[in-house]
Amino acid sequence: MIGYHVVTACDGQEALEAFRNHQPDLVVLDVMMPQLDGYGVCQELRKESDVPIVMLTALGDVADRITGLELGADDYVVKPFSPKELEARIRCVLRRVEKDSRGRHPQLRRDQRGRPAHRHQQAPGVPRR
Repeated sequence: MIGYHVVTACDGQEALEAFRNHQPDLVVLDVMMPQLDGYGVCQELRKESDVPIVMLTALGDVADRITGLELGADDYVVKPFSPKELEARIRCVLRRVEKDSRGRHPQLRRDQRGRPAHRHQQAPGVPRR
């Protein structure tokens, strides 16, 4: 993948070690890895990190995708896929993380009755600063 430093692992245990040694900005996990599958790796990563995770799998069933997302994956790509699609999804996830880290998604302000106020409008009943 052009522009990325990629670290690979042959199984789930090795993936966890590689994560701890390299602290990557994003993890791409194959669900069907030996020793510890991608779901298990995802669960372990979520115990210690909020790193973005993109799951890859030949398991295209909706229940499998839901499992991956509920375990903490940020995206889920079903094989076969285009490498360009994977790169686009990686850019999208990294862009979302970058925006969140810069605070570009401000909390919605609420008025005294708890109604949401629009981003650039003053909430009714809330004095202007």
